[in-house]
Amino acid sequence: MTKNIVIVGGGFAGARLAEQMEGRLPPEWHVTLLSRENFITYNPLLPEVVGASLLPGHVIAPLRQVSRRTRVCMVQVTDIDLAAREIHYLGEGSGVIAYDELVLACGQSADLSLVKGMARYALPLKTLGDALFMRNRAIVRLEQAELQPDADARRWLSSFIVIGGGFSGVEVAGGLMDFLRASRRYYRASDEIRVQLVHSGDHLLPELSPELGRFAERKMREQGIDVRLNARCARVDDRGVMLTNGEILTAGTVICTIGTAPNPLIAALPLPKQRGRLVVAPDMSVPGAQGVWALGDCAAVPNARDGKVSPPTAQFADRQARQLAANLVRKAQGKATRSFRYRPLGQLASVGHNKAVAELLGVKLTGFIAWLLWRGVYLLKIPTLGRKVRLYLEWNWAMFFPPDISHLGYTRTRRAPPGAAADREPAGRAEAA
Repeated sequence: MTKNIVIVGGGFAGARLAEQMEGRLPPEWHVTLLSRENFITYNPLLPEVVGASLLPGHVIAPLRQVSRRTRVCMVQVTDIDLAAREIHYLGEGSGVIAYDELVLACGQSADLSLVKGMARYALPLKTLGDALFMRNRAIVRLEQAELQPDADARRWLSSFIVIGGGFSGVEVAGGLMDFLRASRRYYRASDEIRVQLVHSGDHLLPELSPELGRFAERKMREQGIDVRLNARCARVDDRGVMLTNGEILTAGTVICTIGTAPNPLIAALPLPKQRGRLVVAPDMSVPGAQGVWALGDCAAVPNARDGKVSPPTAQFADRQARQLAANLVRKAQGKATRSFRYRPLGQLASVGHNKAVAELLGVKLTGFIAWLLWRGVYLLKIPTLGRKVRLYLEWNWAMFFPPDISHLGYTRTRRAPPGAAADREPAGRAEAA
């Protein structure tokens, strides 16, 4: 009798889980992966797209190449029926998939409600589309500034504000500044370029030690980035950002890297949650829901090593996927599952201009060596030899040549509406036929 393991979510956790189970399950078990996109996005590389260091296609990988034996379905999951053990989806029409084991790896959504006006005026960075839009926005602003005779208007168009001094905020600000500085040779109005980074804490990169945070701040200031520490945003509008102390920062583009919200699918489930994340047992099973498991950003996975909830990072998602794959295989074989236990290796962050900070197994690294290590780690994470070679060549190309300042628009040829004269056969041609 065929049994089905259904994974909802094609992000890093879901894709790695499917990959880890291939060839290890008994023959009657099959794996189905449901995802809105047919590719996995390596989110830590999205700032490289914003800064034009990488093309969009270099930070994604098709799910069918990552998990060759898994049944991949590009669909939108609309409902999860825990009682009937069914998944409802929309694809080419609607459909239902029954499951014996269900794994939730939906991730989290952006929460733009933290600051008034942020949802309307700020640009989030969660998807490949977000990164590509930011890249295009930067180019459009430079083009607009080139045509603007008023100095104040040029300064506003050429100013960018990044809200949040965590990994994403620091990497976006650094990558964006590198791109803008490298583009100066093509734009006469580029002397007005300004990037401001607003962070509520007393040092950048709170996930790392204060020492590395201060190093990142120093290097970013050397690049010309205006770093604002202990600064909280009170409002975002069409002119810029107002801080809680009343100071107004003007900019034509505001980028938001703070705030996460539960995935709507997870929020709709009648299951216990902790700060929007599903509460799970140490083996990543969901209490009170038979045959349901969860991992990654959408799950509050306890780490048996220290008793703390695992942070929502790619490093932990990878290890959780490996352990959950082993647990599902063990359950299929009638064996006992095991608790998730992991000692993190460390963290890395790029700060722009071929510099990075790293903290690995207690050893702190900074500068160019840390930057090479940062790139090496993500080069290893990209699947397939072909994609690794493409990424390696693109990174090296960007080191010696200026960035691509093409605006990657997707303007389509206008087609005639149904029933228009262009759709009808000319009378003479019809008669000749």
